[in-house]
Amino acid sequence: HTATLLPSGKVLVAGGIDASGQATLSAEIYDPGTDAWSSAEGLSAARRSHTATLLPSGKVLVAGGINASGQAILSTAIYDPGTGVWSPAEGLSTARGSHTATLLVDGRVLVCGGLGGALGSLSSIEVYDPVAASWEEAGTMHRPRAGHTATLLLDGRVLVAGGYGNS
Repeated sequence: HTATLLPSGKVLVAGGIDASGQATLSAEIYDPGTDAWSSAEGLSAARRSHTATLLPSGKVLVAGGINASGQAILSTAIYDPGTGVWSPAEGLSTARGSHTATLLVDGRVLVCGGLGGALGSLSSIEVYDPVAASWEEAGTMHRPRAGHTATLLLDGRVLVAGGYGNS
């Protein structure tokens, strides 16, 4: 699952694996002020190994993941904490799960690597522009990798480290 701190101080927990080991549609909100959980509108597609990124608008971008059939998915969605509603967003260019998503200084989201078709590791990179509400391919990493980390550096570059790949 993912856990995203919302501007209100509440936490959106979305997707993940259910008790039977399957990807789930579930979403919940945790309120640390009351130490209470509440149900949220569920995702439109079951997913695990996805990313959730808080956008400058206060909305949350959920991207990719692995579905209940064990396949990487293209779909993305935007959660609006003001309305509590998910909206479909333009899909990724490449189906992926176990990737990273990094919020850049300019408000765009950099998505790197992950597991793709037949769950092979990917080296592809794409960028989501929340103003244009669209994805753009942005090159490749030196090696395919999944399960890695990505850290925004103070100079605006992104360090991608670790993970595993098929080369």
